[in-house]
Amino acid sequence: MGFFQDLKEDLSQAVTELMDDDTTQKTAQEKTAQVDEMMPVEQLPEDATEEVTEDSVEETLDEEVKEALDEDILEEDSKTEALAEAPEEVEETVNAVVMDHESEALMKDMLKEMEVIKEKHAKVEKTMPEEYTDEEIDETAVVTQGMIIKGDVSSKGSMEVIGSIEGNIDLLGKLNVTGAIKGNSKAAEIFADAAKIVGEVNAKRTVKIGASSVIIGNIQATSAVIAGAVKGDIDVQGPVVLDTSAIVMGNIKSKSVQINNGAVIEGMCSQCYADVNPINFFDEFK
Repeated sequence: MGFFQDLKEDLSQAVTELMDDDTTQKTAQEKTAQVDEMMPVEQLPEDATEEVTEDSVEETLDEEVKEALDEDILEEDSKTEALAEAPEEVEETVNAVVMDHESEALMKDMLKEMEVIKEKHAKVEKTMPEEYTDEEIDETAVVTQGMIIKGDVSSKGSMEVIGSIEGNIDLLGKLNVTGAIKGNSKAAEIFADAAKIVGEVNAKRTVKIGASSVIIGNIQATSAVIAGAVKGDIDVQGPVVLDTSAIVMGNIKSKSVQINNGAVIEGMCSQCYADVNPINFFDEFK
């Protein structure tokens, strides 16, 4: 019976795949008839009381086909239910993967933009002219006689003022003044000859105030030579020389002071930047 049972299952599978095809049904009927002819009666079960006919075989095959279809439908339904009942962690995991992918893409775009900015910055530095550097350049601007500038002036070079400027001056180079300035002046070196300056005078190195010059404002420098008139305090890290024509109305702080005969000082003079501190020196004798 095992052989016939296997053959019967094969026929059931064939009928399942091509159930709606009339030709296939006829073929199944012919094969069923062949089975009936080949199957001996003595091999049937003892308790079989019904005659094996073509209709009974077809009914049996139809039932098996129906059971197989029902099993497939149940399996598909179970898969659908399993997917519908999937935990929320699956959705969160998917969202996390998507967010990671988007973040990675965003980071790549940002890195590309940074590289482009660096390249542009490097090109700008290569093409940047010398006047945009912080070093002093060997150029001198001239404010001619009769010229009046109202506003602040800045330059990386030097300047010669013969006319007048009403505003602050900020230079990396030297400032030569024979005209008039109303404002603060800052430069590497400042030379005033027969000039009139109302404002602070600040030099990184030397300040020279020639005769007939008038300065109304404080002076700061590393060294100073004064032959004109100054109304303001003088703060110099190095030596101060007062010529015979000097007139100073203000306090003087310096490392050393040379006062020539004829100079006039109205104020205190302190050599607070000297190598020897008089206060400390006399404290040793207490």
